[in-house]
Amino acid sequence: NKPDQIIEAIALKPGQSIADIGSGGGYFSLRFAKIVGKEGRVYAVDTKPELLEYVENSAKEKGLDNIIPILVSGDKLEDLPEKSLDLIFMRNVTHHIPNRVEYFKSLKRFLKPDGRIAIIEYKKGKIFTFRGLFGHYIPKETIIQEMEEAGYLLEKEFNFLPEQHFTIYVVKMS
Repeated sequence: NKPDQIIEAIALKPGQSIADIGSGGGYFSLRFAKIVGKEGRVYAVDTKPELLEYVENSAKEKGLDNIIPILVSGDKLEDLPEKSLDLIFMRNVTHHIPNRVEYFKSLKRFLKPDGRIAIIEYKKGKIFTFRGLFGHYIPKETIIQEMEEAGYLLEKEFNFLPEQHFTIYVVKMS
């Protein structure tokens, strides 16, 4: 099961704080919330209020009170607490971000010193798929290069997702 493999790969621990950027319907946010437990925090970050409301309701139904919904407009992240995050998780969202290097740089202030960023993004599909036609993918090499420009180092990469690449980064020590 791929979601379980993803969760295993990011190695979350109880008590940690994570931002799920582009949390959508909360599929991963809810799973993260169970793992980090009462002491942990999951910031579900999205641009659509109705999705965040859905995540909030799902969390209540499941008795999870550690999910904090954060509504953002575009790529402006303001409401995350600085130096608080163990992990920033971005799944299939980087292709929506216009100035990625600047955006990636801006994430540093929210990370703890040993915090990490996990990025899952579509590989190029066949040209006649929705992804191929509408540019909903970014080559892995491009992401690695942009993250390096933004001051991160590639820590790990995983190849178990058939349609996506999956990389994890740490902040470069200056």
